[in-house]
Amino acid sequence: GGAGRAGSDAAVAAAQRALRDGAVVAVKGVGGYHLACRADAEEVVQRLRERKQRPGKAFAVLVRDLDTARLLAHVDDEEAALLCGAAGPIVLLRRRDDAPLAPGVAPGNPLVGVLLASNPLHHLLLAPVPDVAADPLAAVVLTSGNRSEEPLCTDDEEARERLAGLADAWLWHDRPIAVPCDDSVVRMLDDGPSMVRRSRGYVPTPVLLPPDVTGALPVLALGAELKATTCLVQGRLAWLSQHLGDMGSLATLRALETTVARTEALHGLRAEMLACDLHPDHTAHRWALREAAGRPVELVQHHHAHVAAAMAEHGLVGPVIGVAFDGTGLGTDGTIWGGEVLRADLHDAVRIAHLSPTPLPGGDAAIRHPRRVACAQLWSAGVDWADDLPCVAATPPQERALLAAQLERGLRTVATTSAGRLFDAVASLLGVRHEVSYEAQAAIELEALADGHARSGGAPSALQLPLRDGVWDCGVLVHGLVAGLRAGDPTGALALGFHLALAVAVTQAAVAERAETGTDTVVLTGGVFANALLTRLTTHALRDAGLRPLRHHLVPPNDGGIALGQALVASARHARTHATPNPNTNHPVG
Repeated sequence: GGAGRAGSDAAVAAAQRALRDGAVVAVKGVGGYHLACRADAEEVVQRLRERKQRPGKAFAVLVRDLDTARLLAHVDDEEAALLCGAAGPIVLLRRRDDAPLAPGVAPGNPLVGVLLASNPLHHLLLAPVPDVAADPLAAVVLTSGNRSEEPLCTDDEEARERLAGLADAWLWHDRPIAVPCDDSVVRMLDDGPSMVRRSRGYVPTPVLLPPDVTGALPVLALGAELKATTCLVQGRLAWLSQHLGDMGSLATLRALETTVARTEALHGLRAEMLACDLHPDHTAHRWALREAAGRPVELVQHHHAHVAAAMAEHGLVGPVIGVAFDGTGLGTDGTIWGGEVLRADLHDAVRIAHLSPTPLPGGDAAIRHPRRVACAQLWSAGVDWADDLPCVAATPPQERALLAAQLERGLRTVATTSAGRLFDAVASLLGVRHEVSYEAQAAIELEALADGHARSGGAPSALQLPLRDGVWDCGVLVHGLVAGLRAGDPTGALALGFHLALAVAVTQAAVAERAETGTDTVVLTGGVFANALLTRLTTHALRDAGLRPLRHHLVPPNDGGIALGQALVASARHARTHATPNPNTNHPVG
């Protein structure tokens, strides 16, 4: 009351004026600081992009109410329920053609992430001002208060220092932020929600694990190198942490250590067993070995962990047919996997099918240059680098010569079966995107092209991805795409045909596995299955073949769910090793 209320009113009014004038304002939220700016002014949005060093990845938009959300995007009843629900996530919605949004809010993406005002300060900031006729503040860009891939700012002094070059003004309150927490991100598919990032509003709600497969020891899993999370398991309860970020910085490692200590203290537990990824160079792997202090450390293969995370959601113990499509994960043979079908239970996983290996010139460096991945696919398929192919035309002659030398001599190349890299290659081959500034940018734009073609009633090009002796021959697919381009097929038809070919290929592999083992449950996991079109096509194809497809609903299919799978596998292995036979029970465990 009194002077405090007057001062608060003045601060909010000043922030509103600053936003209207085109300023970037740092706003203290519930889980950390955000950066806000006008969503309808392209020059303001681009200024924020330059400062945040985020050239292409979409921004979220904070809106005053559901009516405002409907001005920006198409919102069905299920999406409205998500927006208005207690968790208050960012919901990915199909943007309206006439939405009053700057193009730079979500470039190259038909979706826009929208969240409703979820705390009192948001409501005050977006409240209508009577004397302003045309109010641009019913919707503002709202993005995390940090530079790209850094942890959130939570402390007021830290925010003034770290955001000094990003924000023009600060709006804060006197409530300390005890637990940093990003906004959750959800996308509604035709059979329910798909979690893109599980954080504020959903954490620390535990995931209930299958009965009779978990050990007595508390287990701590340390997740993946990207989209890091941790998971603490005690009995049937799995507490998956909030999104922490990418483990490429000391700040994210510190956030992981703080999260581990806080989670153990909150539940009165200390982990007696650790679980981490196989990859010896991953930060969490090294941390687990360093901090084990005599505790056992269970190494869990990346794609097995993906499959186990999906099994955990559905209370399954296996066996299942696990389809794990993602960007990168170290395989049991020491190569880089990412387009895998596994015969899996909670203890073990056997690779039964995979994409044909393709050399990745320059290793991880090629990820930023889809044109290089596309040229490598052409080389593997025996297709000449002709200038009529978009990926070749986009590659300067000097770079082509270097790539050719690398591929022919095997210099600084890494073989990979990655589905994520296949999406990159196809996107560049079709001329969709040759360079990326954020993860999955090429795949997102390829999905948008294919989905737009499907929505307009266009037919897919006929493409094949045949399975021979457990290996999908990507060369046949590449030859089909090149032939389609040269025949004048619309790129949308080729993009849609590529998605459909993958769905059919997955189904053929699953049908073959069912014939051999009788298993009919197929779990779809990995970051590639954040692609709604691929997920829908694959699910329908599997159902039409009489199989039982399951996907993620509670945790992300991407690496944000890896820790859950690691924890369950480690716990199940411990339970099996220390099981006491009971003649009165007979529970299958794979």
